[in-house]
Amino acid sequence: MNVFELTRALVDMESITNHEKNVGDYVFAHVSTLASRYGGQIERMPVEPNRDNLFACWGEPLVTLSTHMDTVPPFFASLEDGEFIWGRGSCDAKGIVAAMVAAAENLLGAGTRNFGLLFVVGEERNSAGARAAASNPRGSRFLINGEPTENRLALGCKGALRYEITTRGKLAHSAYPELGHSAIHTLLDVLDDIRKIPLPEDVLLGRSTMNIGTIEGGRAPNVVADLAGAEIMFRTVGDPGGTREAVSKATADRAEAREVLHTPAVQLAKFEGLPTTIVAFTTDIPTFHGAWGEPFLIGPGSIHVAHTSEERISKKELSEAVEIYARMVVQLLANGRCEA
Repeated sequence: MNVFELTRALVDMESITNHEKNVGDYVFAHVSTLASRYGGQIERMPVEPNRDNLFACWGEPLVTLSTHMDTVPPFFASLEDGEFIWGRGSCDAKGIVAAMVAAAENLLGAGTRNFGLLFVVGEERNSAGARAAASNPRGSRFLINGEPTENRLALGCKGALRYEITTRGKLAHSAYPELGHSAIHTLLDVLDDIRKIPLPEDVLLGRSTMNIGTIEGGRAPNVVADLAGAEIMFRTVGDPGGTREAVSKATADRAEAREVLHTPAVQLAKFEGLPTTIVAFTTDIPTFHGAWGEPFLIGPGSIHVAHTSEERISKKELSEAVEIYARMVVQLLANGRCEA
């Protein structure tokens, strides 16, 4: 099965976060063939019931190729034309899974050993798989993490700070709003103040940003709402202490602000011979805490179409990624990191 066929096979299996089992079983079976053929081993690394990371290695895994198996909703199956493979997860990150597996096959065919493959669950929500892997390292000195960077090496990526904002009110008939208190009105006021928070900038990573991702609340159009909530996420570029303080001030005495995720921003090393970029998204790299070695971030596909109805990956970039991953493994095994 070539890299295009494997990408489509993976895309055609729904694996929205918390539902990765089917695609994990498929990848396990596929990589098991390589493990058997070339004297390697593969295992499931439990994260939660019915949710496992997958780890395969051949010899001592000094270099590990890693990405995630889960996707954001909604699921839609693959299509293919002369230039692209389309579908949910095609670039984020099932095409990357396929490219890493193909690179492993090429490396093994050329006699290269002492590397591994690590595919994790939960990256799109809370990095549960990376957190579990960080507590169970296998001696890897270098981690090549795959995310869509258009095959350019990312020298830095922003962090994430996510909150659940909850407001409470008092039920009343909407014809007599003075008898109640609208949780939705309060939520809108709080969110407006949060949107006005000055956000920091960084010379390398640029400006921090904030997104209101979800809003929900109320019971009916003719009822004053007694409960409302929103999920918000900051893309951070440094110490989030000032942002935390500002959120606390904006919600004081009006709303509950529960921090549910913090992933720090990171700056990453160069690698000889690879073009570079800076990305605004967050990855599993900070959650690994260096347990799987010095990290590098690179992969085929554009983040601008990830998470959209137009998600797709260039066949040209997929093919190039196979060669890039194989070359990085060989160079790291031979020489360690070489800065440009």
